[in-house]
Amino acid sequence: MTSPEAESLPADPAPEEPSPGAPSAAKPAAEPPADAPGPADAAAPADAAPAAPPPRPEERLEKAVRAAEQALIEFEIAVETFRVEVENFSRLHHQKLGPMYTRLDELDAQIAEAKAARTGDAEDLRLAREARARVMPMPGVEELFHGWIDSEGLSPEGASMLNDQPVRPPQRVRPSVDARRLYRDLVRKAHPDLAQGEAERTRRDAFIARVNHAYTLGDEEALRALTAEWEAGPASEEQPPSRSEELYARLEWLAERKEMLTLVAKRLEDGAIGSMLRVAQDDPDGLLDQIAEQLLAEVAGRERELAALLE
Repeated sequence: MTSPEAESLPADPAPEEPSPGAPSAAKPAAEPPADAPGPADAAAPADAAPAAPPPRPEERLEKAVRAAEQALIEFEIAVETFRVEVENFSRLHHQKLGPMYTRLDELDAQIAEAKAARTGDAEDLRLAREARARVMPMPGVEELFHGWIDSEGLSPEGASMLNDQPVRPPQRVRPSVDARRLYRDLVRKAHPDLAQGEAERTRRDAFIARVNHAYTLGDEEALRALTAEWEAGPASEEQPPSRSEELYARLEWLAERKEMLTLVAKRLEDGAIGSMLRVAQDDPDGLLDQIAEQLLAEVAGRERELAALLE
């Protein structure tokens, strides 16, 4: 079968017969007519689109900035998620296990005092005084206000506590699966680092603060309402092309931000509560129950020891 390109070309003229005695060299082919289409013209369609413009010099840099922004947002989500788990675990640990630790301290003080009363030894008396001092230690300022006050002032929980209103504690260490999904989707859409101007950043900062608060409480309904609110809000404007210097500065800021968040994550992981969470990644709430059982067993043992000393 003849190709469309071959059909569009004119037929070659028949070669002339060489005359007797003439050299047998081949005669050059006749030149095609001036208006005949060439091979390149025949191969190209008549309505071919114009060639795409060359990429802008900043295009690759802009892609790198966008990729770094998304990576940073995902990292911030992971760090904030872990921070919430650490904070909730700490609060529930104190609420659920605090009375047991207090009971153990009281029993230790009573046991030391009973031993000192029996022996009258100076060393036993000193140990009894130290054990009694540990029962009700004076908390520091940071312990009193941890989680209740920051640079913005009192949190809603702190204000409720001071006004004798009920405080809503987290119901569990880790928010529900739906709450985590809603939180991640909201942060990816409304993160302040995606703002195109100061006014937009201010709006996003205020909105994300409300999102973080709802997530800390594990309030799934509040997160759904915030999702609807964001979707009904104004759409973000397209970012105009940036100069190379601005893009390089942006990449440097993103790298510094990532380094700072890495330090925050390390402090959380190296802390006592973070270490406990790493041990029970799959079921942190169950870990509290296990610790409670151990503390109850220790309380029972101390009570038996004290009863034997008082006989």
